[in-house]
Amino acid sequence: MGEPRITPRTFKGMRDFLPQEMLRREELFQYLRTVYQRYGFAPVETPAVEYLDILMGKYGSEGEKLIYRLDYKGGQVLALRYDLTVPLARLAAEHRDLPKPFKRYQMQPVWRADRPQLRQGRYREFYQCDADIIGEADRVADAEILCLIGEVIDGLGLGTAKVRVNHRRILEGMVAAAGLPQEAGPAVLRAIDKVDKVGEEGIEAEFEREEIPKEARGLLLEFLQHPKGGRTEIEALREAYDDSGIQEGCADLLRIWECLDALGAPLDRFEFRLSLARGLDYYTGAVYEAFVDELPHIGSLAGGGRYDDLISVFSPESLPAVGAAIGFDRILTALEQMGKTSERSTATQVLVLRFSDDDEAAALRMTGRLRNAGIATEVVYRHGKLGKQIGVADKRGIPIVVFQGTDEAARGEWTLKELRTGEQNVVPDDKVATVVSKLLRH
Repeated sequence: MGEPRITPRTFKGMRDFLPQEMLRREELFQYLRTVYQRYGFAPVETPAVEYLDILMGKYGSEGEKLIYRLDYKGGQVLALRYDLTVPLARLAAEHRDLPKPFKRYQMQPVWRADRPQLRQGRYREFYQCDADIIGEADRVADAEILCLIGEVIDGLGLGTAKVRVNHRRILEGMVAAAGLPQEAGPAVLRAIDKVDKVGEEGIEAEFEREEIPKEARGLLLEFLQHPKGGRTEIEALREAYDDSGIQEGCADLLRIWECLDALGAPLDRFEFRLSLARGLDYYTGAVYEAFVDELPHIGSLAGGGRYDDLISVFSPESLPAVGAAIGFDRILTALEQMGKTSERSTATQVLVLRFSDDDEAAALRMTGRLRNAGIATEVVYRHGKLGKQIGVADKRGIPIVVFQGTDEAARGEWTLKELRTGEQNVVPDDKVATVVSKLLRH
């Protein structure tokens, strides 16, 4: 009697990716890679596993509950990485001879012990695609990151995208102006960070849950009523309050807006909004998140900010840093929900068909020539009915089939058929690769 079969299954929030999904993912990876490199960012990778003390104390109490500890030496030594920013800070501290400013992008999976929410593209294992600038304090670096986020989201054709911007010093100034001690800051930020989940009407309840005194709650709610917008609204906030944190944060944001304008970025893409907090503890300056109006339930598609103190946790050298993460899986979810993803299940561009045993050599020769011309080509291994072979190509999303009957072989010709239009052309043997290349470009 054999061993009982093991039921094949995956852990909820983690997925297999079949060819159709992988092709979509690879297209998005390539798009992001192209944009990142155009901005001068170079690729790095870091290990999936980090020492636990590298990760702890960086994300706040809510984030640290989601860290996957490994069952190794009692789970007190190692963990799966939670994000790509803390590993980057560790990398920068270990490799202090990196040229500054160091501009890196990184596209790797991260893991969080969170409750999966598939409609929102939230999984336990998911990819982040980060771009960061290490070693540059001037706010032109913030503007570069913001330009990058805006261009990435805009180029995907997802609809009306806004990159919301705020500043941690402004938020700290709000806490002080509300009469609260500095220690209350994390609780206030945790509450504000939930505004997209609970709505502005639910923020007061969050303040109460975080045990913020009633009088302070009222003052904080008044702050959050400040109008969203751009330079005008930032200047108005600076004029309304003399708190040093608010003054510093507003000056920073105005400098960023000045750089965005000089870079030629559409300023209406960026929106100053006091209700944006970003919950992670390591942020020190400007913070930002990108949203698409047409898909409010998805949440932010990208987010980041300045984190000038994080690297000094690992190094005697203090290095300024700023960056953002593009939510790869959320973007794919958004594209799928808007019907903007390809249905192809193969990267093959041409399928060479076969009628009989006698045409094998000719079919293989043509396959080799098309591949040598840089065209992704497959050949039918076993001949059969032509209609059935064409049906297979069409189902798989292969755009062109090539075949040669007895009469065509005698004349040294091939028939090319575009499956999308049904058009056929008879082409001389030595012109097939050239004609296919032209058809694929149109």
